[in-house]
Amino acid sequence: MKIRQASIAEAAAVLAQIEEFAYPADEAGLQSRLQGHRSLILIAEIEGQPVGIKIGYALSETCFYSWLGGVTAEARGYGVAQALLTAQETWMREQGYVEVRVKSRNRFSAMLRLLLRNGYQIEHLEKKDGLADYRLHFIKDLFISEG
Repeated sequence: MKIRQASIAEAAAVLAQIEEFAYPADEAGLQSRLQGHRSLILIAEIEGQPVGIKIGYALSETCFYSWLGGVTAEARGYGVAQALLTAQETWMREQGYVEVRVKSRNRFSAMLRLLLRNGYQIEHLEKKDGLADYRLHFIKDLFISEG
């Protein structure tokens, strides 16, 4: 597996392959969201094929927001999401970020487990629509050991 930085066009192409996103962000939507922010777009490839994406941007000089990510159905179970998360955290530390924030929904149980396994803590619950769409807000201090 290879993890590398990617363009907005590449990110949009991968997002379009992830079935959980009923309305995946297109290039214009991604550009609009990232405009004016220091951002990072990571793509995971297996045998040259893009299979996962992780997009985030700076909220401040010390806080990074891991905004959007996912793995294609056929690539699940191979550690792609973990590899993307690890690469993003490494980059954030190298850039001097101290904390990372992320939101997920109740319906994405694999993502919730990934975050908890990696030392993210629930900071807030945002009630939206039905129970499956409740948003869980997570935070992680990038310099505290999970041990």
